[in-house]
Amino acid sequence: MSKRALISVTDKSGVVEFARELNNLGYEVISTGNTFKILKENGVNAITIDEVTKFPEMLDGRVKTLNPYIHGGILYKRDEKSHVDTVNEYNIGSIDLVVVNLYDFEGTLKAGKSHEEMIENIDIGGPSMIRSAAKNYKDVTIIVDVADYDTIIEKLKNNELTLEDRKRLAYKAFSTTARYDALISTYFANEVGDKYPEILNLTFQKEQTLRYGENPHQAGVLYSQPNAKNPILNYEQLNGKELSFNNINDLHGCLEVMREFKDSEEVVSVAIKHTNPCGVGLGANALEAYTKCYEADTVSIFGGIVGITSTVDVETAKKLNEIFLEIVVAYDFTEEALDVLRQKKNLRVLKLAKIEESLQPYDMKYLDGKLLIQDKNNVLANKYETVTKVKPSKEQLRDMEFGMKIVKNMKSNAIVIVKDGQTLASGCGQTSRIWALKNALENNKDKDFKGAVLASDAFFPFDDCVTLANEYGISAVIQPGGSIKDQDSIDACDKYEMTMVFTGTRHFKH
Repeated sequence: MSKRALISVTDKSGVVEFARELNNLGYEVISTGNTFKILKENGVNAITIDEVTKFPEMLDGRVKTLNPYIHGGILYKRDEKSHVDTVNEYNIGSIDLVVVNLYDFEGTLKAGKSHEEMIENIDIGGPSMIRSAAKNYKDVTIIVDVADYDTIIEKLKNNELTLEDRKRLAYKAFSTTARYDALISTYFANEVGDKYPEILNLTFQKEQTLRYGENPHQAGVLYSQPNAKNPILNYEQLNGKELSFNNINDLHGCLEVMREFKDSEEVVSVAIKHTNPCGVGLGANALEAYTKCYEADTVSIFGGIVGITSTVDVETAKKLNEIFLEIVVAYDFTEEALDVLRQKKNLRVLKLAKIEESLQPYDMKYLDGKLLIQDKNNVLANKYETVTKVKPSKEQLRDMEFGMKIVKNMKSNAIVIVKDGQTLASGCGQTSRIWALKNALENNKDKDFKGAVLASDAFFPFDDCVTLANEYGISAVIQPGGSIKDQDSIDACDKYEMTMVFTGTRHFKH
């Protein structure tokens, strides 16, 4: 008795050639709807599904393969006598190979189609056949990926398709249906407004195997979420080696700071080291912004990442090339600028899609079998309340907002000191807030802090930060407030004739 293959695919790529090869190998091909039509038009010997089921396709194609003549033929155990007797009793023919890819729910979702269209692109028969064949992989070959066609044909021709091969195909099949159902689950969660469901179904697809992880002894892989909206890591690489685990992590930190300035009329340049901004500058053009960014910290920027929210011209490129950088990322580059930057063959040059508002619902931390999830930190400040006798000037208010956009994206405890749209010093990742400030100031003793603004990611528990800031000539402070000892810091500011503004919004980042 000849073997039988059932083919029902949405993606018709290569299906004619594959089915023809199955014919040549002696397979009888069963097919459905448009797949059958295409096979017949191209001379493939095939029969329709209703010739097997004895029922026509019905309900606009919703029911065509949900039938014992199909699932019985797939699921029965070939080495189980009672199973064999049953299929013989009911004249159910064996189906030995199943080729299915699913309705394009993902493509329909990305195209923003109506709810009715989304529903009609939820495949029912396809996943059922895939799961049946994958469950019975010991006897049935399941193929869900067009890329596997040639390999499977070659193995069949040489009688080399093993049980281990079928197990791997079953693994891919179950992964495919799990991903498909996760996309549908997420869609319905959004439809009913359930942001934090009892069961959170997230699906990610491997995008790239990295050379290694954070350190050479750790493996590293990059996965992407297919239904992510406005992903920030959206770029075209124009030069350099492939990005490493640390490159990608640092790049994300750079883009998060750049996103804070997405609506700014000025150009911002951001330098990142170990995910923390070490220099940020605002300017009328790329050269001015980068120059201020570089001069903010000429030491830490070495070996870092630089981002610029504009087109990089040749003069800016020449200045960028004066030091060692891992990555330069910008909205665009002139041809002359690219010629300059490509003189360093390992420098990764990335052309960034314009940064849009973050539409990702979650900030996630995987903790060894647990998943911490929170809202994205998309709020800068709930208010700007002056709490001191001295009121901030227009220029100080501008620098206060500039400083908060930066310190919001630094590891806590964090302090940044800014003036005239440029960072002068920063301290981050400290277990004490005063230590963060001391690190910022003592590592930049050569700088003039007179008239500068200090921004803090969280409140001051004591007045020590105000006192130290005053010693260096800092004249303005912006912080969330909320300490039971807020008045101590307010009084200290009044004593030193400094101005202080409360935002009411804490920005811890761990």
